[in-house]
Amino acid sequence: MNVRTLIPEDRQAEEDAIIASITRGERVPTFETVRKRKDGSAIDVAVTVSPVLDSEGRVVAASKIARDISLKKETQRRLEESEARLSLLADNMSQLAWIAGRDGRVVWRNKRWFDYTGTTPEEMEASGRQTVQHPDYSEAVNARFRDHLASGEDWEDTFPLRSANGEWRWFLSRATPIRDEARSILYWFGTNTDVTEMRDAEQRIELLLQEVNHRSKNMLSIIQSLARRTDKNRPDFIERLEQRIRSLAASQDLLVRRAWSSIPVREMIDTQLQTLVDSHVQVRLDGPEVLLSPGAAEALAMAIHEMGTNALKYGALSVPDGRVAIEWSVEPAPEGEAPGFRIAWHEQGGPPVSAPTRPGFGTRIIVDVPRVKLNAQVETAYDPSGFAWYLACPVSAIL
Repeated sequence: MNVRTLIPEDRQAEEDAIIASITRGERVPTFETVRKRKDGSAIDVAVTVSPVLDSEGRVVAASKIARDISLKKETQRRLEESEARLSLLADNMSQLAWIAGRDGRVVWRNKRWFDYTGTTPEEMEASGRQTVQHPDYSEAVNARFRDHLASGEDWEDTFPLRSANGEWRWFLSRATPIRDEARSILYWFGTNTDVTEMRDAEQRIELLLQEVNHRSKNMLSIIQSLARRTDKNRPDFIERLEQRIRSLAASQDLLVRRAWSSIPVREMIDTQLQTLVDSHVQVRLDGPEVLLSPGAAEALAMAIHEMGTNALKYGALSVPDGRVAIEWSVEPAPEGEAPGFRIAWHEQGGPPVSAPTRPGFGTRIIVDVPRVKLNAQVETAYDPSGFAWYLACPVSAIL
């Protein structure tokens, strides 16, 4: 039978080339191809063809050897599939990954590394990873890595790497030694994990905890001062103390809702007036949208609460026809000076009022506290027609 019977249709050209070589008396080097079994199924083979010469050196035949390499090809196919899967995993993992020799020289990097850094394998081969490490950290990082190369211990460090667009981002970098059966190090497998957002969040949490600690201490100091300054001989001592603590709690709730950021004046006042129950309908608010800093909101809230409590017990809010007007504004400043913030409390229609015989803690809350905390000018007027309170301070003190 013709040998072409064993050759698939799409490989018939191979036999043409073999015949041409044999005709010239040339040996065909071993090559891998596919042939057909008797049942028509394909088989991987390695083929070697040599010319057969007569005594005069003429080509009279060809000697062909076909060796079954199915097992080899299957092993090779599985190895290629495994390498493809590993390459797919390595190039699509979220970390930058790399492999270094026992001397620490990197011999392989995944695609994510080059995508992030914008470098090429040739650039990395020529200049190394120092080109993408932050210069402020590079020397110390590489010194620590060399120490671990010598000790054979797992390496871990955190430092910035430059992105393709020039941004410096923080990476948690780790490397583990890969050893042979004799425990000798063959390679180091390393990863770099972007922890910029996590690191920023940790710093924000740390700052928040410090702020909470600071504010808690301040709050305890304020409560202690309230307890000390509230007249313990008054029959309503407990009630007054509880009211003042509730005012502080209301301010804290507002600050928490606003994430310790700016507080609108109107919202601050509304929060304090809620403690007046139905009497708050007798209060008129008028003023522009002004945002207070947390410290300014606390100082003004305590004053508003104190004046509201006094008005409810002794002043305009103690009778149905009494009225309270709270007005605030931002005044333009003369040339060369900063603008000012003003806020006023006016009572009308209540019982006649008179100035206290001696200043109490309530006076300190509405006068001294904002004066110190806000660098403010504070005035009070005990006109028989109604109590009045005026505050003026630089805008910079309350924003």
